[in-house]
Amino acid sequence: MLIASFAVFIMIAGIGVIGFTYYSTNVVLPNQIDLPLATTIYASDNKTQIAKVGEQNRTFVSINQIPPHMRDAVAAAEDRNFYEHSGVDYKGIARAAWNNLTGGDKQGASTITQQYARNAYENLKDDSYGRKVKEAIVASKLNDQFTKDQIMEHYLNTIYFGRNAYGIEAAAQAYFGKPVSKVDVAEAAVLASLIKQPEPTPGGHQGYDPAVNPTAAKDRWNYVINSMVEEGWLDAPERPKRPTAYPEKTLQTPKESRAGQKFGVNNPIGNVINYLVPEMRDKKLCTDDQAQASDRKPFCATMLKSGGYRIRTTIDMKVQNAIIKAAQRSTKGSELDGARKNIMAAAVSIDPRNGRVVGYYGGDDGTGTDYAGKNTDSAGNITGGHSPGSSFKIYTLAAAIDAGKSVESRWKGKAFTPEGVKFRVSNAGTDNPSCGDSCTLRESTLKSLNVPFYHVSLDIGPDKIVEMAKKAGVSMMWQTNVNPPKGHDLTKADPKDLAPDPFYHVVAYGQYPITVLDHANGIATFANKGVYHKAHFLVSVEKQNKDTGKWEKLGGEQLKPLKRINPDVVADVNDVLKDYPAKVNHRLDDGREATAKTGTWELREGTNENGDAWMIGYTPQLATAVWVGNKGKREAIKMKDGRNISGSLMPGDIWERIMDGALKGEEKLQFPPPANFGDDTAGNGVIPTPEPPPGPPQDCGPLGLFCPQNPNGGGNQGPTTPGTPTDPRGPGGGNDGGGNGGGLLPTLSPRIRE
Repeated sequence: MLIASFAVFIMIAGIGVIGFTYYSTNVVLPNQIDLPLATTIYASDNKTQIAKVGEQNRTFVSINQIPPHMRDAVAAAEDRNFYEHSGVDYKGIARAAWNNLTGGDKQGASTITQQYARNAYENLKDDSYGRKVKEAIVASKLNDQFTKDQIMEHYLNTIYFGRNAYGIEAAAQAYFGKPVSKVDVAEAAVLASLIKQPEPTPGGHQGYDPAVNPTAAKDRWNYVINSMVEEGWLDAPERPKRPTAYPEKTLQTPKESRAGQKFGVNNPIGNVINYLVPEMRDKKLCTDDQAQASDRKPFCATMLKSGGYRIRTTIDMKVQNAIIKAAQRSTKGSELDGARKNIMAAAVSIDPRNGRVVGYYGGDDGTGTDYAGKNTDSAGNITGGHSPGSSFKIYTLAAAIDAGKSVESRWKGKAFTPEGVKFRVSNAGTDNPSCGDSCTLRESTLKSLNVPFYHVSLDIGPDKIVEMAKKAGVSMMWQTNVNPPKGHDLTKADPKDLAPDPFYHVVAYGQYPITVLDHANGIATFANKGVYHKAHFLVSVEKQNKDTGKWEKLGGEQLKPLKRINPDVVADVNDVLKDYPAKVNHRLDDGREATAKTGTWELREGTNENGDAWMIGYTPQLATAVWVGNKGKREAIKMKDGRNISGSLMPGDIWERIMDGALKGEEKLQFPPPANFGDDTAGNGVIPTPEPPPGPPQDCGPLGLFCPQNPNGGGNQGPTTPGTPTDPRGPGGGNDGGGNGGGLLPTLSPRIRE
């Protein structure tokens, strides 16, 4: 009797506390609770999901997107009287009070409304009698203020289902690879079965994930199905039929569920995601002032973590897949598959017509180094560039033509030591090229000769080369005479203030590092007839209206084409570079016309080993830049067989595979004809003596026996003219395996510095 009396006293006191607390507790409405929602990232088709990011993998869905049989399955599993009770299980409260008094288990039966309250309110997380009382109060108030459908909607968007899936939409994607609106009865019962315990507990129950505990999962599934039948939610008039089998065929494994829906940025797409917030900031779609943040203009620092946005990117999965297949080490059959451990590749593809980055690979983890873009080190320095070598000559060539020097103008090509400096300017592999001191810019480009381009810089000024790179789209260059290299923002600086100090005349052949993204943006301008589009990753940002469930556009892509380079200059550059793919044996499939240029840079001064190798090139609809270099410590980059990696080897193979894969089935487009811009006599080289006009025909007799024979062979071709220079195309041997125009790769790699 004493024990019973004490228990009654406790219950009466508890009821008094509940009554007082009920009227004094201020309950925040569910639509005011800021549940963290994952942001979903889509490819350019706005259908292919490439990643999800946020604190929790959760996507909001309204009740009308959740099928009735899904709601019934959840009620059958967790709260069969959900549609009848007032939101509170009073027996459960009494049981919890008694267990708390006697030191027993504090667990008690909870309704769906109570479970929602516990999951949604931070102050209901602890496991105590006081929490149970408060939970009941909140549940009662929720039941008074909201309909059962509203409570079910909030509940199903809140709870955890395992596999890093919060909410019913994320769960449907994680377990069945489909939206919850497409889930059938059998699949709905699986999802409902998970709620009780989705994951194993240490030393306890193994949970109800079918991939982890299949026997218990099927038992729980049968319980849910039977409960639905008993409640009249299955096998009743105007209700679905009872499923005949467990949905094993449509159930995904944990590995499969992650494959199509990568959560976070620790994957190759992570580097793409890192560009999104800066672009949204630039477009004023978010704010850095937290006090001014709103639902329409969120706080930039946290918008991807909890905002629940839909973001459409520029990534074209056809191009992206071509890049991954060619450049990612972990992809079987890629060019880096089995390569030496220090080797790393990066590749960027841009649509020149609009500046969209359609493919991007800078590494396998968005939280690590981005080898295709800019990074910030622990000291706050901006890093990320790679010396482009001869691939940078596209800007030097354009600057020369723009200054009135035609591609047929002749320049000195023999090695020399410039006045006032200690280093010797030479060409890779030769001090005296076949064209000697009469090398045209066309020939110098195709053979990757350094000396003529150095003379160009002396003539027009290195600032003109930097300015041309800036116009094309190179936003940053690093000076290399300091450690660490110092980056200079070309978008904010006047090239006249940067050259010749710190960017000396060696800028002409690519000593100073730039990023792969910038190089791709630069060549895209040449592919687009000199019209520049800023490289970008963002197409649109949408925010869901929680009242209607519809997605509303906040903003996005705004194209601003700028005519930056004279189209005649571009036409002549393209006319030169379209001969290069054949020269390095990297023609595109089906005879597709393309330009290209390779480039390498030495590992360190005085060595014959390479530290950076490039291949860049484009068609009118796609520009791709590929870099191969070091991952981590700078070492010699070599093929598996020990050959030095030059631009025409691994980078060239990657570039060709990307371009062929990305352009397969696309229209074949051609470049405009050359404009023949500039002066042929503008260079400092030796202009060859023209051949005299042919004389009258000789009388060699009836059998032709009385004419002098050509001492060089070839029959009756007449005598040679003394002093006529050799064919300026020469016997070949340009950098990066240029050959003599026949497209054959050399047996040995040439010298590194181009």
